[in-house]
Amino acid sequence: MDCTSNAIPLFNVDGKTMMTMVKYWKKHSEEGVTEDQLKNFDQDFLKMSHSELLGVVLAARYLDDKQLKKVIIQEFADRITGKTLEEIREVYGIVNDYTSEEEEEVRREYAWAFE
Repeated sequence: MDCTSNAIPLFNVDGKTMMTMVKYWKKHSEEGVTEDQLKNFDQDFLKMSHSELLGVVLAARYLDDKQLKKVIIQEFADRITGKTLEEIREVYGIVNDYTSEEEEEVRREYAWAFE
């Protein structure tokens, strides 16, 4: 039987993203791989654009891969750590749609988040 004709459609995961995930799964399932090797692999693996990371984390969520989701969410957090609100908006293309009064109210109400 030809296994290539037995495709399982994954409507929420494109081919490029799936190949990226398979690369991750293969490395993390290899026998004899040390923690240091996995750490180095993960560092290289995560060197992708924000949009690619977003695609992989959404696919990991869809496929219920908690470990890969955790790794990518940590990468997103690491990428914004130490950045100002304006820098984060620029990196992710977020448009500030608050009026200055609304933004000031949020800053007062959640002052701890802006420290």
